[in-house]
Amino acid sequence: MPPDEQRVQLFMPCLADMFYPVIGRAAIRVLRSAGIRVRVPKDQTCCGQWAVNLGRPSEAKPLARHFLRVFGTGIVVSPSASCVLTVRKHYPEIFQNEPAWRDRALAVAGRTYEITDFLVNRLGAIDLGAWFPHRVTLHDSCHPLRGLGLKDEPRRLLARVEGLELAEMAEPEVCCGFGGAFMAKHPELSRTLAQEKVDQAMGTGADTLVFTEPGCLMNVASVIQAQNLPLKAVHLVQVLAGRKEHTHAAGR
Repeated sequence: MPPDEQRVQLFMPCLADMFYPVIGRAAIRVLRSAGIRVRVPKDQTCCGQWAVNLGRPSEAKPLARHFLRVFGTGIVVSPSASCVLTVRKHYPEIFQNEPAWRDRALAVAGRTYEITDFLVNRLGAIDLGAWFPHRVTLHDSCHPLRGLGLKDEPRRLLARVEGLELAEMAEPEVCCGFGGAFMAKHPELSRTLAQEKVDQAMGTGADTLVFTEPGCLMNVASVIQAQNLPLKAVHLVQVLAGRKEHTHAAGR
C-alpha cells in the first residue's frame, strides 16, 4: 500500500457530527480495520453544501476557503457523498474566476473520497471482517448514485458482511425526500417521499434500513420513530463496524 494511502483525514458532515456522532466513530473503526491511520482535524467546519444548494455560492466561499486550508494536503475521506460532491464539483466552480483558489480546489477535489468509493475503488478493500446478523435493505441516496456514480460499491461491501442478508426494495433509487434544503422548503412532500421509502423497506421484511448519507438517514428515521416501527435506520459504516465480540456495537 502506497504511503499516502496508509493515512487519511476524516471529514465529518455537519448532520452526522451534530446528530449521529456514532457515524464518525464507526467510520474510524472501519478505516482502521482496512489498515488506515485516521486523523480528524479539529478545526474542520461545514463545507458550505447548503449555501451552494440554495444557489448562494458567494456565501459558501468563506467555508470553502477554510476547508481548503484545513485539508490542504493528504487524502480526505467522508461518510457523505453530498459533501464530497460539493468539494469535487462545486468548489472549482465557486472559484472559477480566482485561478489560485481554483487550482487549490482542483487539487483537493482530486484526493477527496466518499468512504465506499475509497474502500472499494482506491484500496480494493471489500472484506473488512464485519459481522451483522440482520436482514437489511439499502437506499440509494441521490448524491452518491447520481452525483458520484456509486451504486455497486455499497453492495459489494455488504456482500462480504458475515451474517447479513440483503433484500432489495422495489425502488431503491427513488429519492427519500431529504434533498438538503428541499426537506425544509417542502416538508409535506418530503414526508410523503420518506413514508414511501419506509413502506418499501418494510415490504422487504428487513429489520434494518441502510443509508450512505446522514441526511437521508435522519429524514427517514424521523418517520420510523414517529410510528414506532420495527425497523432500524443506520449508516453503512455502522454495519461495516459490526464485530462478533460486540454484538450490538453497530447500533450504538
